[in-house]
Amino acid sequence: MREDYQALIDEVSQLLGTPATLESRDFSLIAFGAHEGGADGDEGQEGGPALDPVRTRTILQRRSTPAVRAFFESYGIARANGPVRIPPPVSGQEVPPDPAAGLVHGRICLPVRDRGVVHGYIWLLDDGALELTDPRLAAAMAVADRTGAQLAADSRAEEQTGGLLHAALAERGGAARDEALAGLRTALGETASGTLVLVAVLPWPEEDATAVRGPLPAALPRLAAQCVRDGALAALVRLRTPHGLEAARSAADRLLRAPGRAGSTDPATGAPAPAAGLSSPRSGLADLPAAWYEARAAARAAAAEPRPGALAEWDAIGPYRMLTGIPRAAGTAPDPAVQDLLRATHRELARTAEVYLDCAGQAGRAAAALGIHRQTLYYRLSRVERLTGLDLDEGEDRLLLHMALKAARL
Repeated sequence: MREDYQALIDEVSQLLGTPATLESRDFSLIAFGAHEGGADGDEGQEGGPALDPVRTRTILQRRSTPAVRAFFESYGIARANGPVRIPPPVSGQEVPPDPAAGLVHGRICLPVRDRGVVHGYIWLLDDGALELTDPRLAAAMAVADRTGAQLAADSRAEEQTGGLLHAALAERGGAARDEALAGLRTALGETASGTLVLVAVLPWPEEDATAVRGPLPAALPRLAAQCVRDGALAALVRLRTPHGLEAARSAADRLLRAPGRAGSTDPATGAPAPAAGLSSPRSGLADLPAAWYEARAAARAAAAEPRPGALAEWDAIGPYRMLTGIPRAAGTAPDPAVQDLLRATHRELARTAEVYLDCAGQAGRAAAALGIHRQTLYYRLSRVERLTGLDLDEGEDRLLLHMALKAARL
């Protein structure tokens, strides 16, 4: 029988008389017990030490920071088979977490394993009153073992469902895709006939097939399945209504912040920062390949924007809906009319032209958006015309320039 993670963590909290948290092996929060403590750093009324800022931030952000993770892992918790006591950093001790992060209390870690494989950790705030030989900790470790078995079972189910989703996203039909769709409907149950949206996050390495370690229902309650295909992560998200995309936006934000994904371009490799896209909502699973195309196209449009962690929706990407559908061979040069304009030395002129065209050729709006005088705008536009040979008073020339500039972003 499947056990609920919240019930398991509540059982540990009741056994030990102190609130516990359950995190996956990548330190994503799965469940946490209610806390009756007072202010940070004070003793709790009944449940031991109060929350310190590290735990508070973990609960609010649904995961621990990489620095906190490195600090805890330095105590060998990934190799331990029993409880591990982790003292708080002493004054003057150099530790990975920023001292301002507020690691005030020590921790007792109960590794969550199944058949020798660690699947997560149960964490207890430590006030020093509990001995590691306490029989209650042995009982809590038995709960940890049950939790590990459930995490392992959910992980296997997630892997199977991800494989079905991968096959169901294939553009070409056939018996294999039909079989995958049938299997996915069975695996998802009532969810398969509800309102769904596909989220694409790219780039995503093919070898990193799992985005959120640990069970999907706990980590992202409305995430039904995930896989990696075509260099992007595909996440199938359940919606409450066809017009309420909040769950999909939340899932996209969480996946963008998955370990090693968020942030700007990697200075060492030059790899682009990830971007996410949402398809139009769908009823059921029959139209998954088209939804996958939309989600990837929206992610490409989001990546074209000069900011990390961007998110775009298919229904709102404007001309990119057409441009992302135009195949372009690797190494293909941009339209000859804009080649000179797209050189790095003319970046400001290209931006000026794009903003001007985005503003429908309204000089006042464009000058205000650029923060320049209208005469400066006119001067720059005259330079654009000389560089490109295009006449910005002609509709077709404007269209060519606008599309060429947007295509260059992709």
